[in-house]
Amino acid sequence: MKKVLSFVLLSFVATITYAQSTWNVDKAHSQVSFGITHMGISEIEGLFRDFDATIVASEEDFSDAVFNVSIDISSVDTGIEMRDNHLRTSDFFDVEKYPTMTFKSSKIEKVAENKYKITGDLSFHGVTKPVTLDVWYRGSVKNEKGIVSGFQITGSINRKDFNIANETPEVALSNEVKIKVDAEFKK
Repeated sequence: MKKVLSFVLLSFVATITYAQSTWNVDKAHSQVSFGITHMGISEIEGLFRDFDATIVASEEDFSDAVFNVSIDISSVDTGIEMRDNHLRTSDFFDVEKYPTMTFKSSKIEKVAENKYKITGDLSFHGVTKPVTLDVWYRGSVKNEKGIVSGFQITGSINRKDFNIANETPEVALSNEVKIKVDAEFKK
């Protein structure tokens, strides 16, 4: 009986491990963007051009997904070189001291069909804080390269929670920074 139970348990664990898949971001079809309000009257948007991300999941609907993201902060691009260079300084991102932003999800909760809330730790500018983001699983398609799945991730953070430009008043630069990620992942 013990041998049968051990075999069943081992087979169950092997099935779970085997069913788990790692999905890698397709950088050519993905972008990480942000927006912040300037002087209360305009939205300034930008991108991070250099990033990497994976999803590990065993459920077809990604309801057990774990997201891992790493962003090279020096790759910031707002379309204005002088502004980008200023953002890289210690006045804002201080990329020499804090070159990378990371996010690792710790919890995923299904809130509607193909809609989730993910909570995880965002590490940025020497600070790690839990954040919750909205995830829209846009579906999967099969093409000549295999299965591709699309996601849109949105949310916001408070820049002061991460010690970004603490001396800059909200009247000049909003505390809220909007995050938007549109990404395709390949199995």
